[in-house]
Amino acid sequence: MNYGAVIKVLGNLLMVEAGLMIPSLLVALKYNQYDKKAFLISILITGITGFIMSKSFKYKKDIKAREGLSIVAFGWILASFFGSLPFIISGSIPSWVDAFFETVSGFTTTGATVIDNVEDLPMGILFWRSFTHWIGGMGILVFTIALLPTLGVGGFQIFKVESPGPKPDRIVPRVRDTAKILYITYLVATILEIILLLFGGMSLFDSLVNTFGTVGTGGFAIKNASIGAYDSTYIHLIIGVFMALSGVNFSLYYLLYKGKWREVIKDGELKLYLGIIFTATLLIALNINKDIYHNIGLALRDAFFQVSSIITTTGYATADFDKWPTFSKTILFLLMFVGGCAGSTGGGITSIRILVLLKLIKREISKIFHPRAVIPVKIGDKVVPNDVVASITSFFALYMTIFVIGTLAISLEGIDFESSMGAVAATLGNIGPGLGLVGPTRTYSQFSNLGKLLLSLFMLLGRLELFTIIALFAPSTWNKEILSKNIN
Repeated sequence: MNYGAVIKVLGNLLMVEAGLMIPSLLVALKYNQYDKKAFLISILITGITGFIMSKSFKYKKDIKAREGLSIVAFGWILASFFGSLPFIISGSIPSWVDAFFETVSGFTTTGATVIDNVEDLPMGILFWRSFTHWIGGMGILVFTIALLPTLGVGGFQIFKVESPGPKPDRIVPRVRDTAKILYITYLVATILEIILLLFGGMSLFDSLVNTFGTVGTGGFAIKNASIGAYDSTYIHLIIGVFMALSGVNFSLYYLLYKGKWREVIKDGELKLYLGIIFTATLLIALNINKDIYHNIGLALRDAFFQVSSIITTTGYATADFDKWPTFSKTILFLLMFVGGCAGSTGGGITSIRILVLLKLIKREISKIFHPRAVIPVKIGDKVVPNDVVASITSFFALYMTIFVIGTLAISLEGIDFESSMGAVAATLGNIGPGLGLVGPTRTYSQFSNLGKLLLSLFMLLGRLELFTIIALFAPSTWNKEILSKNIN
């Protein structure tokens, strides 16, 4: 294990995080609220700690798979720990467990909150809370790769672990250049949405924080009624559309920029993703219009917004969908297991994995009638390698196993079955609001400290690749290293 490189990168990460707290400090100074001192202290603690870590050990630039795993896993935990300091020091969230939960939820773009009255928080804290979504949307470490050339060789190991989807691809040969292209796309989408929300009459502050939650597919709201607090169809549609766009593989936008629009149109994952959004929106709209709305236009608006919010794992709400008919709630619950496209800011299982699983089912049915036929699983014109197919099926099995075990564990909190399933599905899928006691008008404050820590773990597992993180904590991973050291 190249411990020096791991500690150096983690130190660099903390220094980057300290720098990223500065905009929140400026907001706190502008509004002259009690959180300004908290940000100053947090920046100093985080920055000094990071500087010491980055200078304390000798290292090799080569970062292999094990180092990449360690950096990503511990990087997210460290970032969440130090990111919680402003909440604790300011007294906005006095409990460390609650503050850690909130920060993990922010960085993993989950949007699950323990704050019952968010409108009581000072402006700087509100900004930092939403800004964590924007930072975590593309990945904290990918952001670090884009900024710090000191990572050098081996940066792909970090990129690979942080990137959602079965097979992360570089847009261009160099990982650092790939990261920069992704962030330029990310930044353009952010600026565009801010401008459009300003045109809709939203204040600059509200436009910024709501955009952070939209483009980062996070979902932390600054109003108790979430986006429903803005009584504007225009604002609802803008945020709904940008949530859907943020769930698209960002590499497709690069292809559009290069004029390769035919490749984008032919993309199988994109077709499935948009098809699911269209179908789910239509079915829910017809269902809620019949029983609740009696206005097909409003029904379509709220259905589209909620479908877009759930499938992209954003978690914003314009209506209390927990009061919708069971049919509509079931569709939304199923969407929690779909997620956005690979290479997007959306979480969940991802649409590409769902597409491969559907193709696999089709193949197995065909083989019943043609047992000797060799039928490859194809996405478009490309054959999916058998090892990737096996990886996806194993991933799905592991995901559902964690969901089942997690539901059983959370049920020990004494909450009902629907709420237990909703809480685990919402945190493991990085959605935020679930069903029942964790619905869109509720929070996670009723859980015990142990329950919150367990749900924090689910958020981290959902944000990162399951196998890679579990492999990191497998005893055999480290036994091999110890054995090799003893032999040498």
